[in-house]
This record gives sequence, structure tokens and C-alpha cells, in this order.
Amino acid sequence: MNTPAPGADTVYIDPLRRERLRKKARRDALIGVASLVGFVAVVVLLVGRSSGWETVQKTFFNGDQFAESFPGLLEAFWLNVRIFLIAEPLILIIGLLVALARTVKSPIFLPIRVLATMYVDIFRGVPTILIIFLLGFGMPALQLTGVPSDAIFWGTAALVLSYGAYVAEVFRAGIGSVHPSQTMAARSLGLSSFQTNRFVVLPQAVRNVTPPLLNDFISLQKDTALVAVLGPIEVLRRAQIDTSANFNYTPYVGAALIFIALTIPMTRFADWIQVRSARKKRAGGVA
Repeated sequence: MNTPAPGADTVYIDPLRRERLRKKARRDALIGVASLVGFVAVVVLLVGRSSGWETVQKTFFNGDQFAESFPGLLEAFWLNVRIFLIAEPLILIIGLLVALARTVKSPIFLPIRVLATMYVDIFRGVPTILIIFLLGFGMPALQLTGVPSDAIFWGTAALVLSYGAYVAEVFRAGIGSVHPSQTMAARSLGLSSFQTNRFVVLPQAVRNVTPPLLNDFISLQKDTALVAVLGPIEVLRRAQIDTSANFNYTPYVGAALIFIALTIPMTRFADWIQVRSARKKRAGGVA
């Protein structure tokens, strides 16, 4: 009987068993596809035969309205992308700094820990749209010298503050997932506290929390549409304008399709990262 060499990463599988596994995988795939096609066919049949489908089709799935509004929606969506690209690195920086502040144990840093905890509690407790309202309308109303009044600036700032609190907790969980023996070993080798965090704890923590971070940023991309309440012409606001002009809701469907086209690849990538990380952990490698 063939056996794997000592230290080999692969496990020997009998050829007959491997062939059975392949056949089972193909059979399961065919059954799954057939089940999905049947389910979709039933849903289409039931919806298509409903009495109100014709009205819904004209109101939400009008081809002419879609073709007319879609180019403008794509152009407006570029603002959502710019907000996301600006907010994402700022959220990572703020989240990491707040997480580190909450994990510092020295008594002298107690005020910093208290402030970091208050920030997380407040901005995780208040709905993001309320933060956008408070900053977007409140800060310009103060008329402070040197303070911007641009709605996009304050909408982006609100997203950064809101998501920074969530990401801080993700980072803190990642730091807590690193075994204390790692820190003890690093300190025993003569590394300072800063060096231990920089070269030992943080690299492992970031790898551990990459999948949840990606999920947070998928949500962030969708929540850029909330900035529309302040007035900027992004994709949701563009859809509202087109809908009001034509009394047809198809532009909203077009906006939804644009978000779906962006978030689905990001979601699949996050799933792939998560599966890859879990596979490496099971194999005894570094995640």
C-alpha cells in the first residue's frame, strides 16, 4: 500500500475512491443546478401569472426608462466610488489607532482608553444616517472659520467616524486572537512593546481579521448612498431625480444593479479569502 512520505502535505487517496468522489461531485453539481433551475422557473411562472405583474413591469422594469437613465446613473456612481476610496484608508487608520488605544494596559494611558471606548460606544450606537444628518447639517450651520461646509466632505467624514468604530472593534478582536505566548516570546527576545506590536502581533491580527474587514467595506460601498440625504448628486440622488421626472421607478432598479455589479465580486473575493484562510489553518500553515 502506498503511503505518503514523512512530512508530506498531501494525503494518499485510493484511485477508485478518488473516482467515486469525482462522480459524486458531478452528480451533486447536476442535482444542484437542476434544483436551482426548477426553483427559478417556478418563481418566474408565479410572478408572471400574477394580476399586477404588468403594472409592476411597466413601473419598475421599463426598458426605455432604463436605457434613458442608466448612463446618468453610471456617471453619478463615480461620486460613490470616490467617497469609498477616500473613506476606506481613513477608516483603516482610525480603526487601528482606536483598537491599539483600547488595548494599551499602562495606567498612564487610562484617559486615552476611556476616550477610545467612548468613541466606539457612541458611534456604534448611533445609526449612520443620523451621524450624516448631524455632521452634514450641523457643522456648516455653526459657520466656524476654516471649517468646510461641503456636503460631500461631511458625508464622508460621517461614514469614516461611523465605520471607524466598527473597524476598531474588528481590529481589537484580531489583536485579542493572537496568543499571549507570541507576545511573551517576542519580549523575551528583547523586542520592545512597540516592536512586538509592529512585527509580531499586528501582522497576525490583520491576517486574522481580513475577511470581516472586507465585509465591512462591502457595507461601506453600499452606505455611500446615504450621503444623498445631504444633496450631492450621487447614484441614489440621480435615481430620485429621474424617478421624479418620469414617475417611473426603473432608475432605482438601475441603481441597485450598479451596486450589485460591484458588491458581488467583492463578496465572492471575501468568501475566497475566508475559505483560503481556514484551509491554511487546518493544514497547519500561517493564515
